[in-house]
Amino acid sequence: MAWTENLTETRNRLRTLYKTIPNVTKGFGAMSKAVKEEGVLDFKTKEFIALGIAVAIRCEACIGLHVEALIKAGTTREELSDVLAMSIQMGGGPATMYAGKALECFDELSAA
Repeated sequence: MAWTENLTETRNRLRTLYKTIPNVTKGFGAMSKAVKEEGVLDFKTKEFIALGIAVAIRCEACIGLHVEALIKAGTTREELSDVLAMSIQMGGGPATMYAGKALECFDELSAA
């Protein structure tokens, strides 16, 4: 899978959705911003949690967006791998398959 293309397609779908239901998506955007900026956990920790959930619920688009954010936040492959291990523990076999996708995404996007 080409994760760069996946991210472009995800963003294009989101732009269309935002235009279709702007009030809902503005509200969701405001909530997302507040969650990331407030609280005692730092941004990177919150993104680790989001990635773990994305792997456990098997959301490829979410994996791409959160891995990209983690790369920008300076995440190492070892840190990401530790989060993926916890995701597998919580999500079992299906999470194992999506953890592989998340690692592949990290490797591709961090090399770009």
